[in-house]
Amino acid sequence: MNFDLKIINGRIFDGSPSTSSGQAGSDAVRCDIGINGDSIAALGDLSAATAENTIDADGCIVCPGFIDAHSHSDTYLLLEPSAASKIYQGITTEICGNCGASAAPLNGDYKMPSDWLDKDYSKLGRARSPSAPRVARRSAPTPPWSTVAEYRALFAEAQPAVNAALLVGHNTLHAGICGYEPRAATPDEMKRMSSALEQALDEGAIGLSSGLVYPPGSAVPREEIIELARIVAQRGGLYTTHMRSESNQLLEAIDEAIDIAERSGARLQISHLKASGKSNWGKLDGALERLRTGDLSGRPIGADRYPYTAGCTDLDIVLPEWASHGGREVVLARLRNPETRKKIRTELMDHPPGRWDNVMIGSTQFDGFKGKRLTEVAESLDMDEVDALLHLIDSDDLKTGGLFFGMSEKNMWRVLAEPYVSLGSDGSLRAPWGPLSHDHPHPRAYGSHTKFLRAALDGQTVPLAGAIHKMTALPAKQFGLKKRGLLKEGYFADIAIFNPDDLKENTTYANPHQLSDGMRHVIVNGFHILKDGKHTENRGGKFLDHP
Repeated sequence: MNFDLKIINGRIFDGSPSTSSGQAGSDAVRCDIGINGDSIAALGDLSAATAENTIDADGCIVCPGFIDAHSHSDTYLLLEPSAASKIYQGITTEICGNCGASAAPLNGDYKMPSDWLDKDYSKLGRARSPSAPRVARRSAPTPPWSTVAEYRALFAEAQPAVNAALLVGHNTLHAGICGYEPRAATPDEMKRMSSALEQALDEGAIGLSSGLVYPPGSAVPREEIIELARIVAQRGGLYTTHMRSESNQLLEAIDEAIDIAERSGARLQISHLKASGKSNWGKLDGALERLRTGDLSGRPIGADRYPYTAGCTDLDIVLPEWASHGGREVVLARLRNPETRKKIRTELMDHPPGRWDNVMIGSTQFDGFKGKRLTEVAESLDMDEVDALLHLIDSDDLKTGGLFFGMSEKNMWRVLAEPYVSLGSDGSLRAPWGPLSHDHPHPRAYGSHTKFLRAALDGQTVPLAGAIHKMTALPAKQFGLKKRGLLKEGYFADIAIFNPDDLKENTTYANPHQLSDGMRHVIVNGFHILKDGKHTENRGGKFLDHP
């Protein structure tokens, strides 16, 4: 018997949930893995078999490649196909199009999220070298795609290092057809949205995501989401949601999500499950109880979470609801009108003292403010915090990133231990070189899976087999990814091999562009992407179809 690649001497975790008493590593077995083409051809004692190449995994753990259950890498996969920040964590598949925002379908006046702007889409898919210089921000021509099929074709041309599946963002869909005004869709617009969603699913999208805290989704009636989710359900897809509230109205938001899934017939995935704000930490008990006991006619409820206590989104999320609708140009016009700016300022000043202490500035044109607390920025500008905030989001044209420290670490680990919770970074891929190196992302882009894996190895969370399951077979099942997430004969050869002694995240809030250590080899569809801890610049990712 001959293989293209053989892996020997490793401790194997196949992605199945732990069945032991709980000691990390107790579910490991020793066997060899033989790979031919893009698939696992055999497991067992393969000592008599020959191979074109052999990986000696002595001292290492071998497991399925990790699946990032919640990613925003939609366009970044085309811009930086090395997918470095993800590959160095062992991630081989990303679920994109979350929180109501997706790379496609693009219609009408829809504007992409701010962290997808200011990018050069004219040279998609070119390989980047780790030795390439960091580059400055560049203006973005119109993306050369509109439909999922066109995006998928560019994905195939770029062939990123990782696989990706795409959800259709409700905000993308709604804004492209109905615009940004806070209103419900007309019957004709609903027909057009439904048709666009059906086309996207036909072209390979796996479901629908909502971002009900962001405009225009924050103003649409529940019935609009239900009608669209029903289309997804009829085609075997799922509905994922960044809920309408993760703080004061958390329990009501969970009830709404369950109601949408129940009435539409769709499977439900709660995005980045959390209770934000210290006054809301105690609501987690009620939230978990609802998810454990929610009855969707036998359809399990899923969720994802990242292992950090700070969230990250555009800083303008703090604007009053009335000021956030209408699209980028309209919101900027409000900020630049003295009367409406004064009204916005007055409302923001009305918040309790200390609210701004937990806000950190992420991406901004002002390099000296990246990674600084808003209070520090305000002091540097000789302004109060609200004026400094408005100055930044105005000057940055609503492209300022904000990190919000409002979660309980104890709650975080409780959520991650829930059996239906998979690991999702809520971050887009980055690299310490090339077009994605200039901004200041949340460290989760470089460290989510490494941090969780390290915690499992150190006994701080679920046992190692359970942690690996949450990053492999569980999300594969939740998102309907065929022949992914397990080390099994006939499954695709997506494999991560790491040294548990060396595994660590290096990224920080202050210095996020730091790759993880400890991952020795990463294989994607049989392609050797990471070899002896170094990126080979091979790329073998595939666009994963609707199940």
